[in-house]
Amino acid sequence: MAQPRVGILMGSDSDLPIMEEAGAVLDQMKVPYEILICSAHRSPDKAVQYAREAEGRGVKVLIAGAGAAAHLAGILAAHTHLPVIGVPLSSGPLHGLDSLLSTAQMPSGVPVATMALDRAGARNAAILSAQILALHDPQLARRLKRHKEKMAQEVEEKDRQLKMRKEKSG
Repeated sequence: MAQPRVGILMGSDSDLPIMEEAGAVLDQMKVPYEILICSAHRSPDKAVQYAREAEGRGVKVLIAGAGAAAHLAGILAAHTHLPVIGVPLSSGPLHGLDSLLSTAQMPSGVPVATMALDRAGARNAAILSAQILALHDPQLARRLKRHKEKMAQEVEEKDRQLKMRKEKSG
């Protein structure tokens, strides 16, 4: 198995269905990754240790998904100079607003790239990770380009189908 280049972390196993979306995108891009549960509040020592050791193991980018107070991305960013991408997750009475603000409102000098809530955010975090890695990987850059071309083709096909429906009904 290839050495992981991206670390996907989440605060709880309840986050797994959403964070697996990031893994699915990385699989499509053929980017090796590892995925684990690591809570900023319930296992802070594990989070700090992971952040400090990730680079030495070849990991280049970290993706952190968390809900509620959502401090996981911040604790990772505080203990590494690797890029950290935060995915705020919807949970509790604030429906993700607390997660979004906790992930986005980092102090100066401790950046966390913050994505959209939930599945779109997890997928975009994986794409951003691939874009970062593609700066030094021409093959990955070509795969990303093909991915974007495929998305454009899908839009064109949907537009074509819409026009056909309109012609039939009109």
